[in-house]
Amino acid sequence: MEDSFAGKLLIASPGIEDPRFRQAVILICTHNEDHAMGLVLNKAAEDLSLPELLDQLGVDGDEAPDDRHVLLGGPVGKDRGFVLHSEDYDSDGATLSVCDGVCLTATRDILHAMTSESPPERYVLALGYSGWSAGQLEQELADNVWLVGDADLPLVFDHSLDTKWSRALTRIGVSPDRLQVSGGRA
Repeated sequence: MEDSFAGKLLIASPGIEDPRFRQAVILICTHNEDHAMGLVLNKAAEDLSLPELLDQLGVDGDEAPDDRHVLLGGPVGKDRGFVLHSEDYDSDGATLSVCDGVCLTATRDILHAMTSESPPERYVLALGYSGWSAGQLEQELADNVWLVGDADLPLVFDHSLDTKWSRALTRIGVSPDRLQVSGGRA
């Protein structure tokens, strides 16, 4: 596929009314002619921290992770976990390189690695994912639902969720306060 958006950020246009995607920043993890899959990077699960989730899953370890957010990666497969992490961790055959500095692992191994004495340098865990069928993402891009930017490690991994959308827009040269929901009339 010539124009794969894998490793790119999708930044929601202001006209999106669906609360799951309003002001969303999504990292596209895979994209081919059949489908696209990504994780929302700036929507937190209500009342669920990473230590609480790991405890619920029975994941014990030497080092408990700090009290970071569990992300809502999207509306599909909300009972599945996906971990975006730095390249210093690899689960043989289960880790996918998304872009420079970012990998994806969705097996239980990564949960144990996160609580080990030598966890990945950076990681975020998301429940669920955002998915598109063949041609759906391309149509949404043609309809200006999303703006596209390059992945940026601080945007992927930092915990300042409230400012990710505006920072992602600024990175691509768009001022959030100048965006309009609808076009003018001639």
